[in-house]
Amino acid sequence: MSAPIRIWLEIAHHAAFRVGGWAFVRADAGGVSGAAGGERQIDLERAGLAGLLAALRDVSAGASVELFTASPDLLAVPRRIAAAEASEDPPAANLDLWASVSTELRRLKVTARRAERAPQSPTAFAAAWADLARDRAKDKGAFKAPIPKPNLAKAGVA
Repeated sequence: MSAPIRIWLEIAHHAAFRVGGWAFVRADAGGVSGAAGGERQIDLERAGLAGLLAALRDVSAGASVELFTASPDLLAVPRRIAAAEASEDPPAANLDLWASVSTELRRLKVTARRAERAPQSPTAFAAAWADLARDRAKDKGAFKAPIPKPNLAKAGVA
């Protein structure tokens, strides 16, 4: 059995400016990779769902994934999807992203775990990139870009 894919995902949102960013670091058999993105005119929930979708999108079906985050909003996503499916009461906002994330979670074995933003940890690294993505989106608009490999070498992934 192969080791689970580990993903550290963080979001940053500024409610007053309605701008949000996300970033993830992924460690799998192929090495360490990551990306960051952000948008203007976005709410916290949508920023989190967009980041989660980006982090899971190209993971092979059936893979075991450990998702680490300090965000209570991200930790609640699998539970909210299960509750919505059980009651057949879908979320009212961001339905397009909820449907996509729900599909991704059904094709993977995702375990969400709370992570602390300890200095020099992958969680702190992802949080710093999420902040940077939020700030870039505020100035430049919507974007998504890979995190450069030299930067990923400093992510603290063991």
